[in-house]
Amino acid sequence: MPRLSYWERQSFFSNIDVLIIGSGIVGLSTAIHLKESNPKLQVVIIERGVLPIGASTRNAGFACFGSMTELIDDLSTQSEAEVFGIVEKRWKGLKALRSKLSDKQLDYKEWGGYEVFTNSDIDSYKQCLAEMSHLNNRLKEIIGTSMVYQKSDNNINTFGFDQTKHLIVNTQEGQINTGMMMKGLLEIATTAGVKIYNGIEIADWETHSNGVTVSTKDEWTIDASKLVVATNAFTTKLFPTIQVTPARNQVLITKPIPNLKVKGCFHYDKGYVYFRNIDERILLGGARNVDLQNENTDEFGDNKKIDAVLSNLLKEVILPNQPFEIDQKWSGILGVGESKRPIIKKAAQNIYVAVRLGGMGVAIGYGVGADAAKLVLSN
Repeated sequence: MPRLSYWERQSFFSNIDVLIIGSGIVGLSTAIHLKESNPKLQVVIIERGVLPIGASTRNAGFACFGSMTELIDDLSTQSEAEVFGIVEKRWKGLKALRSKLSDKQLDYKEWGGYEVFTNSDIDSYKQCLAEMSHLNNRLKEIIGTSMVYQKSDNNINTFGFDQTKHLIVNTQEGQINTGMMMKGLLEIATTAGVKIYNGIEIADWETHSNGVTVSTKDEWTIDASKLVVATNAFTTKLFPTIQVTPARNQVLITKPIPNLKVKGCFHYDKGYVYFRNIDERILLGGARNVDLQNENTDEFGDNKKIDAVLSNLLKEVILPNQPFEIDQKWSGILGVGESKRPIIKKAAQNIYVAVRLGGMGVAIGYGVGADAAKLVLSN
């Protein structure tokens, strides 16, 4: 690619107050909050893909804040204050997102989030029943609603599942269309005056007394007073010391299924597998625990081993004795770590990171952007 001309540098890449790398939900949310705090700021986002390529438009669109087995597992290694502090951030993040974008813009449907228990999960189900009252009491302090978690075995036949012994529903969870979410955030950002440029990949960065200079793979240099890195799973390419591990998830979607019974979001196999209805189709993804070694990667691609597991689950559990065809397959890259708390911090002089969404970008992404903006403005 040719070098920047004088006109291009002057018109598009001069006098940048805050340069943001990554145009996913966190990058856009950070830019929006910065412009709302100070409309005069010159905020520029650069993105290496034609679209944000990580997870923002590649996930399942679960508006969720925690299944029972996830919370019980977290409580085995963390304090209640830590676990429910994270739940509160997820809940408040969803509320903030729904406040910024209407439920119509998000295509939000509060159809519940279900956890599926098969014969091999009976002990886990019994533990959930034993903890249900306590967890509901703690969630009432956050949400203001009692009986968030409820037994829902009566829906097994309603949904048409096979090999399913029990269901537990989170009555306060829902689902969104993440493509519509990202279109809405893009419109808000551009209307606010945020400049967004795609097809630009960062190779390196250098801090100096006046700010930061980033170098691109095409040997451009771009100067800014401050830099925000919102690249989630891909962050270690620029900051190897930031504790973010990439986690690839396989996703597939069926063609429309006449008289589809499934309605809601579903977690299975300790949350490693997830599925939902969308446009009379089944969207199904995850199962990276089947092949963790190969799925801890930031490279997009297929995994035949996982594909077989997901296809078998469709045939035997979700859509038994019902014909279906797979329409599309894709993969997304999550950013995870030992802690489920996102990393929002100053990483170097004039450089900030807002990463590690832990697969909960829909729930916490908008709030992470708000926190990142506050941090930038306070320094």
